[in-house]
Amino acid sequence: MKVLLVDDHPLFLDGLKNLLTLRGIEVVGTARDGMEALEKARTLHPEIILMDIQMPKLDGLAATRLIKAELPDVKIVMLTMSAEDEDLFEAIKCGACGYLLKTLDVDEFLSLFVGLARGEVPLSSGLASRVLEEFARQAMKSKSIKPVEAKTETLSARQMQVLTLVAQGLTYKEVGAKLCLAERTIKYHIGEIIEQLHLENRSQAIQYARAMKLVK
Repeated sequence: MKVLLVDDHPLFLDGLKNLLTLRGIEVVGTARDGMEALEKARTLHPEIILMDIQMPKLDGLAATRLIKAELPDVKIVMLTMSAEDEDLFEAIKCGACGYLLKTLDVDEFLSLFVGLARGEVPLSSGLASRVLEEFARQAMKSKSIKPVEAKTETLSARQMQVLTLVAQGLTYKEVGAKLCLAERTIKYHIGEIIEQLHLENRSQAIQYARAMKLVK
């Protein structure tokens, strides 16, 4: 993975660079504000950008919009202190494919970050349920999904992985191979997801994932 790091705190930036480099992850560059991030993304062509939100000149949300408009294949993960719903939902709308908090311990951060290479959605604990609940509210407004119940149950990390891969178009067999699980286990997880989200079928579950931008 070729990674660009964007943060306006030099000490944190250097520490993060060292952490990733020691774990064998290639850091192709760093930037200290959104404008510099856009310039570096153009010249360095990273696969992944770890982006802070609160920065001078151009914040991380605005930078994400500009980078995704110009370089849609770049994956952008927000790495921030903000756990506010407003920032979380806006980041997803801007095109971010993940949202991690700086309060994570090192092992959890690395596990979630490396999961990107397996098609997983890196979200700090507790944020996934907020994302799904927001989608449920929006879905009920548009009546695209029948609101059997207002409450949306929380999906487990494994269920999020399965839903994301299935929504990408993989067969149950292919998803099982990626996650080292039997095909029947994947079918079981999809059934549980449909039940927990109060949906009617697999197609609605895929619609759910895509509307929440868990996949492109």
